[in-house]
Amino acid sequence: MDATMPAELVCRALRMAIGQRQPQAGLILHSDRGSQYASHEYQALLKQHGMVCSMSRKGNCWDNAVMERFFLNLKMERIWQRKYANQLEATKDVTDYIVGFYNSIRRHSALGNVAPLAFEQQFAVKQPIEVSEIT
Repeated sequence: MDATMPAELVCRALRMAIGQRQPQAGLILHSDRGSQYASHEYQALLKQHGMVCSMSRKGNCWDNAVMERFFLNLKMERIWQRKYANQLEATKDVTDYIVGFYNSIRRHSALGNVAPLAFEQQFAVKQPIEVSEIT
């Protein structure tokens, strides 16, 4: 988080996510059409890690509806309920909300009413579908 959103900020966030999650090449990363996401630096970082860029169509809010909903929830459930003394306090609180509540406790109807972390863990342990050798 920062007071502005230059390309370097989104690049730092992407590098942090790559370090934590170690995604495989071919990951599709969706964003809006902001200049920071279209920047040479950000696009080079995607390419360096074999990621595929997906951007919203111009003027089409539905392309980014999932993230728009996330930010609305963040504002309604946390930010608008608090008064922060400074940016450091806001950053810590938003991080606590995302890591400690939104991803690990808050149930999501689109995920079968489980939290994203639980959904991901269930998905990780599923066995691959076996294909019959008989055709």
